[in-house]
Amino acid sequence: MLPLDLALSLLAALAAGLMLGVERGWQLRGEPDGSRVAGVRTFALIGAAGGLAALLGRLLHPLVAVAIAGTAAGLLLLGYARAGERSVTNMLAAAVALALGLVAGADQPMLAVAFAAVVTLLLAARQQLHGLLERLGPEDVQAFARYAVIVAAVLPFLPNRSFGPYGAWNPFQLWLVVVLVTGFSFAGYIANRLVGASKGTLATALIGGAYSSTAVTATLARRIGAGEPGPYAAGIALATAVMYLRVALLMALLSPSTLPAFALLLGPAAIAGWAAALCVWLRERRLAEAASAPPPGNPVELLPALGFVVIVAAGALLTRWAQARFGSSGTAVTLFITGSFDVDASIVTLGQLSVTAIARDLAALAVAGTILANMGLKIGVVVAYAGRKGRTAALALSASTAVLLVTAGLAALRL
Repeated sequence: MLPLDLALSLLAALAAGLMLGVERGWQLRGEPDGSRVAGVRTFALIGAAGGLAALLGRLLHPLVAVAIAGTAAGLLLLGYARAGERSVTNMLAAAVALALGLVAGADQPMLAVAFAAVVTLLLAARQQLHGLLERLGPEDVQAFARYAVIVAAVLPFLPNRSFGPYGAWNPFQLWLVVVLVTGFSFAGYIANRLVGASKGTLATALIGGAYSSTAVTATLARRIGAGEPGPYAAGIALATAVMYLRVALLMALLSPSTLPAFALLLGPAAIAGWAAALCVWLRERRLAEAASAPPPGNPVELLPALGFVVIVAAGALLTRWAQARFGSSGTAVTLFITGSFDVDASIVTLGQLSVTAIARDLAALAVAGTILANMGLKIGVVVAYAGRKGRTAALALSASTAVLLVTAGLAALRL
């Protein structure tokens, strides 16, 4: 090992302990002098001891590392026991400082410093985290637990290879898409719970539209139908405008080669959607005071996630069969059929196809058709729930729908 490498490892160990020590020292700043077992200097020394232990263990013998780290840990336990320390956080922070020193001394200085920064942030966010827990309800905790199952309890154990007819199914990739799409929904749901409830209807529509503009439309249309005062038509229009951006983002992530053609189709409709939302908001902004809307339901459910996988898997198989049997035209039709169940599913299916499987213009047109179907559904929801009271919202949705219908029709004529 070069002297520079040795110095970097030791400095990283010292820095890791110092970062934790600064946070712990600040948290315990009101304690009487001499009552703290470990402050800024002690934490820095704990990290340095871990670094020296790992370094000497590599240079001399592993038992040297065990002896030094064991001695440091024993002294910490003795000190906390004599002081009658009741804070498990302080003792664990000291243990983490020692462990990070060992990591740095084991030739991983950047990892040790990075992890120390994350742990320091976690410790410093104590009040914010406690406040967050107080604002969360049982539904929110269940949403977090379900998403944790989707990400950590399923994904790592799925095989990452092709199965089934035409090699259409890769379990790892299928579930990874579920993680991505559900992650969008979960992030929007949490943001809605933390922000939307205190900022009113437009915040609910803006954030809720990122994961389910249809659910937002149904929620606000019911309020319009019930005659409740509020900018609910503006909320419906805004949620749809956000939906256009969300679909474009998914396309950019999952099928970037289709994005240019898709943007040409979707761009004018998105502009019309945002313009309609602004116009309706200017008309209804006087109703915004004290108006609020609940978040449109928990989006993280295991059964819908499994249903989404089934739709995507069926779409992948059907698309590959249609490609082999009918070529690009058959692929486009199956993309549209898949998207009629879920717009995201059609984009996911498209992302799994090779670039040569279907012309990009035709693929963009097929996905645009699914968005048209979704817009028709939302207009129907507004009419069903709000009746004549919802004509403003229905007109706002119809504006962008009409623009998308024109661009899709022109694109179809060019093909």
